[in-house]
Order: sequence, then structure tokens, then C-alpha cells
Amino acid sequence: MDLYGWNARVSAAFMLPAHFAEISTRNAAADVLERVYGSRWPWNPTFEASLPSTGLYNPRHDLQNTRRRNPTTGKVIAELKFVFWQKLFTGRNDVRLWRPHIAAAFPYAPRITASDLRNRIYQDLDVLRHLRNRLAHHEPVFTRDLAGDLARTIDLIELRSRDTSNWVRAMEDVTSIVADRP
Repeated sequence: MDLYGWNARVSAAFMLPAHFAEISTRNAAADVLERVYGSRWPWNPTFEASLPSTGLYNPRHDLQNTRRRNPTTGKVIAELKFVFWQKLFTGRNDVRLWRPHIAAAFPYAPRITASDLRNRIYQDLDVLRHLRNRLAHHEPVFTRDLAGDLARTIDLIELRSRDTSNWVRAMEDVTSIVADRP
């Protein structure tokens, strides 16, 4: 019972850093999309055509459905699925989006190639997306390296904003809850 209660506490605590990692990353990606496709990028036909429309997850379909229900770019950004943002960080977008713009979108990233940084962000988002899904579905996370997951999550935030990552570090309770594991 103690482990079950601890798992629930650490899961709840992890939602705060996950929240800020998702928001900071999607806002960075949205800034890049605005630079390339304009402020109404969700309705830009060139952008829409650039999205894959097959597979288990269909980003083009997700964009079409989301913008149909939401009249502003800001609402579309908030309503698109986490996986939509993750899938933007694939090699298919290196030429249009990431090589020219990733350094400006993530100003505190290490000086590595645009492709390497884009891949790092994709991998971090993949880990975070799977963790967040486990948290949201109330599944056990006690076998995970939660300290490593937290470090990765805060590092992802820091690529975009050191101030935000410092703020999240000051607010997060994951560290103390992990230390109290029964």
C-alpha cells in the first residue's frame, strides 16, 4: 500500500515538469511554424500538404480536425495532440524547419548540428510522451529512473528557456518524493 500511495504521489508531482516541457517545446515549434508559414500556419495549405496523412497517427487529419473546432492559432496550438508536436521533430522537416530555425527556437541548446539537436528533442519528447501516458493512466512508474526522467524533462525545458527551467526546478516536488520512496 505504501508503494501504491507513493506511486500516485510521484505521478501527480511529475505532471508539473511534464506540463512545462510540453508547453515550452510546442511553443518553440509553433514559433518556427509561424516564421515559415505565417501567423495562420494551421490554415496554410503548403504546411498542411507537408504533413503525413497515413499511419497509426495521422498529423494532417489531427490538424484538420483541430482547426475545424478552434478558430484561432493559439487554440489550435493548445488543442493539438502531444504526438503532433513530437512528430514535427523528424528528419522530414530538417530542410524547411529545423536547419534554418532550431537554434533560434532553442537558444540554450548545446552547439551541435541542427539534425542532432532535432533528434535529441524528438527522443526526449518520446520518453516524456510515454511517461506522461503512464502517469495519466495511473500505471506504475516505480520501476523507472524517475530522477533521470526529471533531469531529461528539465533539460528539455532549458533548451528553450533557462528562466523557465530554473522556475520549474524551484517548484517541482518529484525530487523529494523520489527520495521518500518506501
